[in-house]
Amino acid sequence: MDLGGQRPEQGNDGARLATHGVDSDQTRRVLRWTYLGRVAYQSALELQIDSREQLRQGRADERLILLQHPHTYTLGRSADRGEILAGSEWLAARGVTIAESDRGGQVTYHGPGQLVGYPIINLDPDRRDIRRYMHDLQEVLVRTLAVFGLAAEARHEQPEIGVWCAGRKVASLGVHISRWITTHGFALNVATDLSYFSGIVPCGMPRVEMASIESLTGSAPEIEHVALACVECFCDVFDRQPQPIRPEELASPT
Repeated sequence: MDLGGQRPEQGNDGARLATHGVDSDQTRRVLRWTYLGRVAYQSALELQIDSREQLRQGRADERLILLQHPHTYTLGRSADRGEILAGSEWLAARGVTIAESDRGGQVTYHGPGQLVGYPIINLDPDRRDIRRYMHDLQEVLVRTLAVFGLAAEARHEQPEIGVWCAGRKVASLGVHISRWITTHGFALNVATDLSYFSGIVPCGMPRVEMASIESLTGSAPEIEHVALACVECFCDVFDRQPQPIRPEELASPT
């Protein structure tokens, strides 16, 4: 799939992705995508909600918002605060904040070096199947990892839902669907500091071993390159036409 010849452009806190060119295929739904660099969790949540409402009201196309978060533990709808093992001093010393989320799932970690993807898409009318949606997200991640030489597998049953490689979990999923419009999504460990997972029971699995592309391959690709691969794989799996969107175009018109 042609992403318009886009290449990373250097900017603050990592590269910004260029936004020149579009896929010429006009037969598929448009997916507007962007990579934002590092964004606070609450700010990203507000952006998702705003994007969802724009889509619902017909004022915007579907979106795939890609970014990183600062160190954050998030609690999904099934989370138990007791699964945050770290005390307040440890959290403060390591700069970790805690945020509640309306996504599915339990406790997970977000932080630098992790590519987070928030698809804001409408599953109506042709994809009104939550299980299929989860499987499709996993397929996107499996294909993305293959680009970087990793043979990954999707696991579909609780508590192991996610994407695994060599017996270790490399990507997590947690979604919210409102009237068939999606928010939240996935987190793929690229060059993540995996020690932060020791402060929680990740996804309710006390003995899980987490992994990243870096830990599995011995090298870390630029996260912007992973983002580009992810866009291509997402559009292949979901049959969308990718078009870049600049960050300043995301907000609702005032």
